Amino acid sequence: MAVTIVACSTQKELSLPERITVPVTTDTLSLSNFSQVFNDPYLRGLIDTALHNNFDLLSAAQRVAVAQANLVMAKNAWLPSLNLALSAGVDKYADYTLNGVGNFDTNLSPNISKDQHIPGPTPEYFAGLRSSWEIDLWGKLKSQRQASYARFLGSEQGRRLLVTQIVAGVSGLYYELTAMDNELAIIQRNITLQEAAVATVHIQKAGGRATELAVQQFTAQLLSTKALEFGVKQEITSLENQLNALMGRLPQPILRTTVTGTQPLPAAVKGGIPSNLLLLRPDIQRAELELTAAQADVKAARAAFLPSLTITPYTGFNAFKAGLLFQSPGSIAWGAVGNLTAPIFNKKQLKAQYNINTANAYTAFYDYQQAIVNGYQEVASALNKVDNQQQAFTLKSNEVLVLQEAVSTANILFTTGYANYLEVITAQKNVLEAELALVTTRRNVYQGLVSLYRALGGGFNAAQ
Repeated sequence: MAVTIVACSTQKELSLPERITVPVTTDTLSLSNFSQVFNDPYLRGLIDTALHNNFDLLSAAQRVAVAQANLVMAKNAWLPSLNLALSAGVDKYADYTLNGVGNFDTNLSPNISKDQHIPGPTPEYFAGLRSSWEIDLWGKLKSQRQASYARFLGSEQGRRLLVTQIVAGVSGLYYELTAMDNELAIIQRNITLQEAAVATVHIQKAGGRATELAVQQFTAQLLSTKALEFGVKQEITSLENQLNALMGRLPQPILRTTVTGTQPLPAAVKGGIPSNLLLLRPDIQRAELELTAAQADVKAARAAFLPSLTITPYTGFNAFKAGLLFQSPGSIAWGAVGNLTAPIFNKKQLKAQYNINTANAYTAFYDYQQAIVNGYQEVASALNKVDNQQQAFTLKSNEVLVLQEAVSTANILFTTGYANYLEVITAQKNVLEAELALVTTRRNVYQGLVSLYRALGGGFNAAQ
């Protein structure tokens, strides 16, 4: 056994700053709101299609497979390698070499048989098993295994994060699409009303009760509203194409529920920011696992400064003549070599690697801290958005009712001569704008709930 012992030193242990403290709340956010958001059968079908066909998600699954393969490699790194070896070679020893003199003297000995005469040049044949085994004295291989395991779990969290983003993306586009459908219906209804107004003003002009200017103003308003219709249709086509791309398929019509302004909104969101759900966000979990892996890398880098023990045994058939290779027991040979080595001249390289791993650990720590801060503010913003938009929706609904009554009043007054055409046009314009604003507010409520779902890391599994 060959043993090399040298003095060695290692680096100091990693010491990270204190972690940020997340405020603990006793309030629990009810996830029933999400069940109301994702209960649309068409939406659930679209989500299911996206989770099966989205190319980014399929790629993420392959990254998980790669991380799993790396984990298998790390888990088995401590096991000895065992290889079947077949080798053949030849050496020509000079007269003034140790082997050359020894072989010459051996061939003259009367104690060896004819088969034991060593030919020159001297062939060598080997058939057997060779092994190598690094003993994990200081936990270097264990730390590498821990790092690989953490990164495997992190890759799974990355896939889960992508699932959450896809569910939220499909839901957001779906509710955007239904809102545009609602806008289109409102615009078309107002076109019908404005066409009736244009017909009325033509009749009044023929009777001498309205001017050409009034006809022109009513007609211009009608043309403007018709132009809005085509803009909304284009936006609907664009949204459908985006949804199809998210589902990994070519453009095609999207089946969806018809949403009207009379349908109730989801119940108000109550409760504080749930710290337990916040810390389970996939991005926070992944950042924490990456920090764990980076810390294990530092431990492995520290252990690299310490001596390593490697044992390399072998056994098999060994002979200098091919015909004698498998003659048992005369050609059976075995041996083992143990190497205890420590770095000397490559310490600067090891220190550089240690510094790299330490810097990566600090980077992972700060990334983890920032992920918590980002998650907290995202949840807080989403909660406020849902609450504010729900209250705004109530006020906007009342505004629309008042303006719709104002249009009826303006039309009656105009036909009886108590209001001019500008008052009718203004009333029609105001109600159109208010109805479209109500649709936007309704959409914002649903988008806020989708944002809250995303901010909580998919607290409700919409795919089930």
